[in-house]
Amino acid sequence: MGAQARQDRLAALLEPVLAEAGLELEAVEVTPAGKRRLLRVVVDSGDGVDLDAVGTVSQDISAALDASEEMGSAPYVLEVTSPGVDRPLTLPRHWRRSRGRLVQARLADGGEVTGRVEEAGDEGVVLDVDGERAEYRYADLDRGKVQVEFRRPADGEAAAD
Repeated sequence: MGAQARQDRLAALLEPVLAEAGLELEAVEVTPAGKRRLLRVVVDSGDGVDLDAVGTVSQDISAALDASEEMGSAPYVLEVTSPGVDRPLTLPRHWRRSRGRLVQARLADGGEVTGRVEEAGDEGVVLDVDGERAEYRYADLDRGKVQVEFRRPADGEAAAD
């Protein structure tokens, strides 16, 4: 069985479990870890994910896996996590969840753009780039990345240079 086929079947098994908990599946990965395997399930939601939600859904995922044959009989370790700040913005929902945040993205035709996400729809995103409104279609952007800000300017306050 190919790795992608296994990931697809695991996703099909886990998505309903996560949907019931109000979460979305961002990624599922199975990797060797010594004599065991590591099953990493990355979950997210429009409101973010807290530790209580991860703990509860981990038990639900474990029960669903135990009731299925997807992981076989070999031992594995289950890790349920939320995406880190370094997760690339590749889907419209990633851009929507980044409203108000500073992002940097490569342009499909070369170059880069850095701006604060004002709006994000199904087809594109509106960024505030140095005080100017700039609209981009997702097709014109490569993956974006949220920029870490240690001190974000308050509304109406100018950013420090």
